[in-house]
Amino acid sequence: MKILVTGGAGYIGSHIVKALGKNGYDIIVFDNLSYGHEWALLYGKLVKGDLADKKLLDSVFDAEKFDAVIHMAAFVVVDESITEPIKYYGNNFVNTLNLLEICLKHKVNKFIFSSTAAVYGIPEKSLVTEDMPLLPINPYGASKVMVERVLGDVSMVNDFKYVSLRYFNVAGADRLSRIGQARKDATHLITMSLKTALGKNDHLNIFGTDYPTPDSTCIRDYIHVDDLSAAHLLALEYLAGGGSSRIYNCGYGHGYSVKEVVDKVKDITGIDFPVRYVERRPGDPPALVADASRIRRELGWTPQHDDLGYIIKTAWEWEKKLN
Repeated sequence: MKILVTGGAGYIGSHIVKALGKNGYDIIVFDNLSYGHEWALLYGKLVKGDLADKKLLDSVFDAEKFDAVIHMAAFVVVDESITEPIKYYGNNFVNTLNLLEICLKHKVNKFIFSSTAAVYGIPEKSLVTEDMPLLPINPYGASKVMVERVLGDVSMVNDFKYVSLRYFNVAGADRLSRIGQARKDATHLITMSLKTALGKNDHLNIFGTDYPTPDSTCIRDYIHVDDLSAAHLLALEYLAGGGSSRIYNCGYGHGYSVKEVVDKVKDITGIDFPVRYVERRPGDPPALVADASRIRRELGWTPQHDDLGYIIKTAWEWEKKLN
């Protein structure tokens, strides 16, 4: 199968490309390299371009004859989405419409979408199922909900099937430290903690210590990027086998608090870096954990790296290499 991976030179995308390449897929990566890196592509061929360029997209589809699309190209920083909503709706929503229009024109009818737990907003229950209400509280989450709605509508009236994967907190790096999170403005807790351990930051902020959790800090479900990549391959095989459109949570089904993560980072790095406790950030749910029983049951997804220590260790080796 020939697969188009949009945003495939980014952090998660490059790990998906690695998994596809190891399994013999023919890969074309379409990326404007605004946040991705050509050196991160261990397999496949890069076409440098922007999804706003429909003429270029059309020519690539015409030349390559894709069997499926994995759509990763999105802006993902929640705080930035609040201050720059047009940027987020333009890229995450409008540019996805461009891509879908070209898919339909060229009869590419298998589509895997990179979604997010941010579609749930602040759920009433900490263990989140796919059927819970979608109540995003920022433009990033809202842009993903809008795409999911369009995918549902498109699939109702076309020979078009999709799988939407709602990521929880993706972390970790390639076991051999070939690729990993390389954004200079990365905001993820584990990455920020490791950069603080390396002396890149004076201190690490912990936002809020008055949550209704065992240690009063937020709880999140952390998933290793290679396990997430494996979920994409299973989704691809499912669609290739004639599967119908589905939505799946991607997480381990249990969480760790901010304090637990920071303590584990200090333990693995052996560095007791300074931490400051500051006010809550608006919109942070106390706990957000994936009920991932559907993807385990229907696609047979079996995570191989459900271990916070392994997640942090692979990310630490990568950060040291970057440094």
